[in-house]
Amino acid sequence: MTTIWKSGDKKSANQTTNNNTIFGTTLSSRSRQQKLAMAMIAGFAILGLLLAVSACSKQSPKPALVGVSNPASSSATPAAAAAPATTPTAAASPALAKKTHKKRPANVTYSDANSGVSFLYPRKFALTSGDNAQPQLAVIGDVPMNFVQPGGVAVATVALPGGLYPGTDFESAFFNVNINRSVSEQECAHFAFVDTRNADGEPVDAEKVKIGSTDMETTSNFSASALKQAETQYYHSYENGACYEYVLGLGTAGYGTKDGIEHVNRDEVFAKLQKILATVKINPVEQEHVAEQAVSGIAGGKE
Repeated sequence: MTTIWKSGDKKSANQTTNNNTIFGTTLSSRSRQQKLAMAMIAGFAILGLLLAVSACSKQSPKPALVGVSNPASSSATPAAAAAPATTPTAAASPALAKKTHKKRPANVTYSDANSGVSFLYPRKFALTSGDNAQPQLAVIGDVPMNFVQPGGVAVATVALPGGLYPGTDFESAFFNVNINRSVSEQECAHFAFVDTRNADGEPVDAEKVKIGSTDMETTSNFSASALKQAETQYYHSYENGACYEYVLGLGTAGYGTKDGIEHVNRDEVFAKLQKILATVKINPVEQEHVAEQAVSGIAGGKE
């Protein structure tokens, strides 16, 4: 009885031991699986967290970049705001260019290749040349040339503006250039008519004067009526094988016939004309031009 019980007890014990072992083994396996599962879950959780952190870290610079770009944009805004400031400058530059643009010179240069004559005259004065250069004055009409031989040709005439001396009897004034290639050097020193204003009625001989660097002979003439007066001054010089004549003329009218009219300052008017005369230069002339002008003078029947 006892042996059987022990035997059975050993079996029970063995079974219990075996069962405990199996159960223990089972429990141990399950706990490992659970730990493994928890570790995997924890790993996934950490991985997910890392991914989230990484995603956040990738996205977080964007606001930072926006934040950085904002100062740039704000700094660009003053630059943009400053742009209108540069625009007026650019717009003002043409105005500045206009302000700094050189004004046209007060005097104009006249030059004639055929006669070789050149001179300066005020831009506001009127210039005519060739056949239209025959000057006129009150009382005497066309102002005659004063050569002792025919063949004179008008080159150019500069007329002063009619309203240059308001409130005076000034009517007209001019500077005129003529040339005559049919006159010798000795004849050029003389005039067809001379000043007759001498008190005893005798003609006044021509005077020698120096205008600029040129020696010239000069005479003058005066004509008048009850209402109009005309005064002319003639100058002769011999160059380029020709006699050059310069005529300064002044016409007046209206003094004593209209209230508030004063005599014009004749010296002042002739001073303006003599300034033009002082700028005259005679340049060398080619012989073909000399021949052309001589032919035109003869064909044209000039004085």
